[in-house]
Amino acid sequence: MDDKKRILLCEDDENLGLLLREYLQAKGFETTLCVDGEDGYHAFLEGQFDLCVFDVMMPRKDGFTLAKEIRQTNREIPIVFLTARNMKEDVFKGFEIGADDYLTKPFSMEELTYRIEAIMRRLAASKNRQRVSYPIGSFTFDTQKQTLSNETVNIKLTTKECELLTLLCLNVNNILQRDYALKTIWVDDNYFNARSMDVYITKLRKHLKDDPSVEILNVHGKGYKLVAPEFE
Repeated sequence: MDDKKRILLCEDDENLGLLLREYLQAKGFETTLCVDGEDGYHAFLEGQFDLCVFDVMMPRKDGFTLAKEIRQTNREIPIVFLTARNMKEDVFKGFEIGADDYLTKPFSMEELTYRIEAIMRRLAASKNRQRVSYPIGSFTFDTQKQTLSNETVNIKLTTKECELLTLLCLNVNNILQRDYALKTIWVDDNYFNARSMDVYITKLRKHLKDDPSVEILNVHGKGYKLVAPEFE
């Protein structure tokens, strides 16, 4: 049985794209290369992939637009952005869309592979969690379906939202250390990843805002605390 992970790579620099595809394939990833966002979108719809790597600046459809469209049909698949720009606004925009990681050119192919493998490990660990669901106030959090639901809403969570909420649940009414969460989910506790986690905390608060018995607190200098009725 072929258990190779499948990657959709969208890179408009043909030489770089070919090099990346060859390198990823040599590392054991089945890789499909597209040279613009429009072709990438069609390839995504027609194929089955485990992870996406998108250049931000592409003709016909840029990487951010492509990711937004893919997120409308698949909120779980990990997305890594590549960019020649190093503007903080771009990084934040990527994480707002739901990026799992972000590399600024020039980068080493070894680093890209390391980031991809780290994401794959986190996904595998997330799927192997012993507990399937958590009651969070009036909500039920299903870790396998990646949903947060109550009588009126059924919210489909992104992989990052699911991983972060799982850690909060595992530490309910106790402090989730910020550095631990960053290294567990994002691998690196750098500035951009820390800001990314803040974005996802804000998203989780919005999802849970309808239940006044549930709150995610900032614990200054330490991390976050999910305040909720104790689980059974």
